[in-house]
Amino acid sequence: MTETAPPDVNGMEWAAQRGMGALAEKMGMAFTEFSVERCVATMPVEGNTQPVGLFHGGAYVVLGESLGSMAANLHAGPGRLAVGVDINATHTRSATSGIVTGVCTPIHLGRSMTVHEIVVSDDQGRRCSTIRITNMIKDMPAR
Repeated sequence: MTETAPPDVNGMEWAAQRGMGALAEKMGMAFTEFSVERCVATMPVEGNTQPVGLFHGGAYVVLGESLGSMAANLHAGPGRLAVGVDINATHTRSATSGIVTGVCTPIHLGRSMTVHEIVVSDDQGRRCSTIRITNMIKDMPAR
């Protein structure tokens, strides 16, 4: 895999400057590690549940898409934009309390497309959801 972001870019600083977006902030997401090769973020279960108290399946997808899209944009580099074109998720367990942690790793880092896998686990380290996102990379339009 080749890294297109300049080697001196600090991923955590880049992510802090860019921001996570209003939805991720509203859901309590926090990045703990951020680079082209590995991104990690947490999200509280409380406030992100279904009416029956289980972590909402859509919340898993929000965590996965946020990690995968941000990682793809760091890979894309300056003047380029990565946008999601496909996402899928398989939920295998339900978190009911504490926090969930998403770990995003690249499957493919190309010039025009990326594919990332995000594994979301509960406080006990049990896999709850596996998400795959594909992002298309394009040049940003001139303003």
